[in-house]
Amino acid sequence: MKHYLTFLVLLVIFTGCTSDLPKDRVLYASFPKEETLHSKVIQLDSVYMRYPFRIHVSGDQAVVLDLHGSDVYCHLFHYPDFHYLSSFGRRGDSPEEMLSVETVKCIDGSYWTLDANKGELTRFEFVSDRDSLLRAEAISFDKDSILRALDFVAFNDTTFLIPDYSGDSRFCWVNRQGKFLKKSGTIPSSNEEALKEARPALAQAWRSFIDYNPHNGVLIAATQLGEILEIYNLQNGSHKVCQGPKGEPEFKLAGGYAIPDGIMGFSDVQVTDDAIYAIFHGRTFKEIMAQHQKEGRATDGGQYIYVFNLEGEPLCKYTLDRYITGFHVDEKNKTITATDVNNDQPIVEFRFS
Repeated sequence: MKHYLTFLVLLVIFTGCTSDLPKDRVLYASFPKEETLHSKVIQLDSVYMRYPFRIHVSGDQAVVLDLHGSDVYCHLFHYPDFHYLSSFGRRGDSPEEMLSVETVKCIDGSYWTLDANKGELTRFEFVSDRDSLLRAEAISFDKDSILRALDFVAFNDTTFLIPDYSGDSRFCWVNRQGKFLKKSGTIPSSNEEALKEARPALAQAWRSFIDYNPHNGVLIAATQLGEILEIYNLQNGSHKVCQGPKGEPEFKLAGGYAIPDGIMGFSDVQVTDDAIYAIFHGRTFKEIMAQHQKEGRATDGGQYIYVFNLEGEPLCKYTLDRYITGFHVDEKNKTITATDVNNDQPIVEFRFS
């Protein structure tokens, strides 16, 4: 009888916690499979990078973004041996130079960089006989409609999607000329007060890293704070919100800005034809500050890679032997190439089953 009453109490608690959830929200608490992955260091002798934040692979080439590069931001290598080819994205304030690079992506054989300070996308083409990249195209955004773009994906040959940091919607759509087309989606926050009174701050707290797969129409947004993964299927119009144990992004308001609280969440995401991969941190800001005060610096990056199917159901949790900030998943060869900003040799490789 005692065990039966305990079951009833737990059932009531669980029902009470989930009954108020929106219909498009799915909770996950664990993964059916867990595995530890061990890294192999890829030796780089020709390039020094201060903060290798992102890596993307296209065919036999890999590009690495040095977020705090002193002279150039992006470095191109032959893949998978990582023989150095060229660097591009020169830092500076001249018209053809860059004030910053938030991300770099490989799209249809070209390399695209995003400069948030200029509000500009730039396309580079690799010239094989010169082993160099040439600036082929620059797209300036309509700054009256686009508020500080920090990430992007190409929807098709003529349209880009950019997270909307005004708080009015989730995404802005712009054309190949940088002209604003429309907005779509809403921030799936349960913080009704912030939705009414502090949308820009809410949008800051809900900053997300995004990826899009044109083969299946799946767009992913993974929050930098908290543990929220959004799945948009742009082919059928469906939308799901996957929420982990750490919940929504937490923040405090100060002068109209969002001050991060709670935990560091995801730092990179990739959607393939069959699965979603995301780097997860999970450490609280208190833990990060305590390590910084004790050791003089805090370990940067996430130690976990979460894997979901395209419906948001958890498949696997990989625990890594080091912390990473960016990655590329090669499902065919069962390898994950990643960036580790905590070491002088920052490119590492993991093998998974």
